[in-house]
Amino acid sequence: MHRKRLSKLALSALLLAVAATPCSAAATQLPRQDLAVLRQKAEAFLTTQSQGYPGQVKISVGAIDPNLQLAQCAAPDVFMPAGSRAWGKSSIGVRCTAPAVWTIYLQANVSVMGEYLIAAAPLAQGHVVNPDDLASAKGDLTRLPPGIFTDATQAVGRSVSMSLMAGAVLRQEILKMPLAVQRGQAVHITSTGRGFRISAEGRAMGSAGEGEIVQVKVASGELISGVARNGGQVEVTF
Repeated sequence: MHRKRLSKLALSALLLAVAATPCSAAATQLPRQDLAVLRQKAEAFLTTQSQGYPGQVKISVGAIDPNLQLAQCAAPDVFMPAGSRAWGKSSIGVRCTAPAVWTIYLQANVSVMGEYLIAAAPLAQGHVVNPDDLASAKGDLTRLPPGIFTDATQAVGRSVSMSLMAGAVLRQEILKMPLAVQRGQAVHITSTGRGFRISAEGRAMGSAGEGEIVQVKVASGELISGVARNGGQVEVTF
């Protein structure tokens, strides 16, 4: 009788232990991540990345699938994939390393409404741009070709490499810096270093604009590289 009583007590204890054990995996899972917080962090990241852009910046981050279930993250890290930037249509990554590990990608768009330079009148090839040649237009800079000009000082003094119609968008590949040194030209070389300055003559092995790198052959036949300056000058710094 005493043994039966002990057996009943043991069985009751076992049943209580089973009842106290979670029977659902959800009971042991981490809380769910608030997806709205991830969008807010992505917007804040893009706002920081786009500071200093030449215009009014507008940022939009695409919606996250509400059915996506992510474990709550203590410190989500927002990043941009290698080779991308906060300009136009972009892809933004958000990852978590603790207490769970996951990574998602969001679609975003960064538009920049600003002014850019266009030709005020037809410009002939070889023409050197002056302020009267310039006009401005307004639009989303992210939708324009790369290398546009947003300030007149960037374009004035450059040479037109191809004939342009009025209204053409001015770009760096169309407006070239005038040549400071031409291929085959005799140039004056100045070399500077700590405590010395040397002058020599040489011949340019290529053409270069102001501030560009050019190779020069000196009397000994040696090739050296320097910075082209207007007036047939080349600066070499050691």
